[in-house]
Amino acid sequence: MSEPAPLIPVVAVVGPTASGKSALAVELARLLNGEIVSADSKQIYRYMSVGTAVPTEEEMAGIPHHLLQFLNPDQNFSVAEYVELAQKAILEIHARKKLPVVAGGTGLYVSSLLDNITFFDTKSDPALRQELEQTAAEKGNQYLLDLLNTFDPQLAQKLHPNNLGRIIRGIEAYRLTGIPMSEHQKASRQKESPYRCCIIGLNYRNRDLLYQRIDRRVEKMMENGLLEEIKELIRMGYSQTAAQAIGYKEFFGYLQGKSALEESVARVQQESRRYAKRQLTWFRRDERVNWLYIDDYEDYNSLVKQALALAENQLGVSA
Repeated sequence: MSEPAPLIPVVAVVGPTASGKSALAVELARLLNGEIVSADSKQIYRYMSVGTAVPTEEEMAGIPHHLLQFLNPDQNFSVAEYVELAQKAILEIHARKKLPVVAGGTGLYVSSLLDNITFFDTKSDPALRQELEQTAAEKGNQYLLDLLNTFDPQLAQKLHPNNLGRIIRGIEAYRLTGIPMSEHQKASRQKESPYRCCIIGLNYRNRDLLYQRIDRRVEKMMENGLLEEIKELIRMGYSQTAAQAIGYKEFFGYLQGKSALEESVARVQQESRRYAKRQLTWFRRDERVNWLYIDDYEDYNSLVKQALALAENQLGVSA
């Protein structure tokens, strides 16, 4: 009987928005000869670099990044497709004798990838999706979430009304197979993961410091041309995708002359803070996460040093 293949070492940097995941991932990749695989469900789209905080060339510091801005904003993209592409990227990075560093705040992407979730082939039905999107436009996202709750309460209770894509996917999966998505997911957890993981979570003990970073990031996005980016998305016909994304949809009222610009900015900041709470709730459920609290460290180098030590100790890699 042949020996099982050795596990592939993977570092993952997770945490709430604006916590500094991208910067730490770049530092670890630089020190450990790695390449970065993004795990952000909005940074996959082109033309949305400002509002989704895609790292600039300068911020990437010459480190290869994968799964950034490879889709147009009107293209559907599932978690299953993400896992397939991310697994391929990790295998290629490992084959180059480099360390894969997964970085991002989309918890479903991270856990599905690292836990090797396999997804049942519940074919998509474009007509059904269009019908459900129309229903959401007419009756609101909460109406569809309530509908999902009637046959898949386990999934519905995990979802926020803003997460329209996953709500529709849950309804679609049930309509096409007669089996709730949560049951598919349970059955999918039976395969062993091919990865040996060191998961590093970034957070602040003082939540106000995180919220200040979030507020400042939104202000910086405005300085970097967020409003112009939104107008260009609308001009290109991608308003539907923008209407579902934090940092974009909040400006529609302003662009229609229904609210002041300051109100829209404040709304983005508020929604981003709420999103950070949901991210923390998700990642705290995973006992493997090694939490590093940024305000515990005197300087950034001390934080990087601790993250490096965790990766070295848990994965047997070295700088």
